[in-house]
Amino acid sequence: MINDFSPLWISLRTAGASTIITFLLGLIAAWYVTFYLKRFKGMVDSLFTLPMVLPPTVLGVFLLLIFGRNSGFGQVLHSIGIQIVFSWWATVIAAVVVSFPLMYKTTKGAFEQVDPNLFFAARTLGASEWRIFWKVMVPIAWPGIAAGTVLAFTRALGEFGATLMFAGNIPGKTQTIPMAIFFAVEGGQMDRAIVWVLLITLLTVVVMFMMNLWNNYQRNRFTKGAAGR
Repeated sequence: MINDFSPLWISLRTAGASTIITFLLGLIAAWYVTFYLKRFKGMVDSLFTLPMVLPPTVLGVFLLLIFGRNSGFGQVLHSIGIQIVFSWWATVIAAVVVSFPLMYKTTKGAFEQVDPNLFFAARTLGASEWRIFWKVMVPIAWPGIAAGTVLAFTRALGEFGATLMFAGNIPGKTQTIPMAIFFAVEGGQMDRAIVWVLLITLLTVVVMFMMNLWNNYQRNRFTKGAAGR
């Protein structure tokens, strides 16, 4: 059975940290591409979506090329004492890269469904672009944003290929649940692997169930508020 639960805590920390980063980056990217980017819109959209279709191992190689010591950026980080490759932050960066397209595409789709006349009305009332974004756009598009956040979290929780290439499998440091499953199966420890499989499946189901409950609560509250008017 399982004596060391560090892969669980590492996975939760990694998924939580990467989801916060992905949430902010996804919101900003979706807002900019949807409403402000005019030229090369298709190219930028394809670039943001590319990690969704590339094999995770390919993403891991790209990350090694960017952050490795042989790269210019990696040498700068090394000169100031920052080690990214084979560190916990490498698991976070890998999770951000693979989960970002889900957050971006889902949020962008939600933004595109919002009536643009609402923005024009807000501007005529003197609202700033920042206020329009947080007070008009985000609340209206929130169901889509929430869905993207859950997808990003569950994708980060299950990330394997890019993490293995970029962060390695270091017990107690970078070994996540998917990594523990793979090496347990490889070592013939099927009982251990099955326990981890059941645990990560349960975590994913609970997160999605709680988000559905929250969305239903928000929808019902909005409907009652609209009916009360």
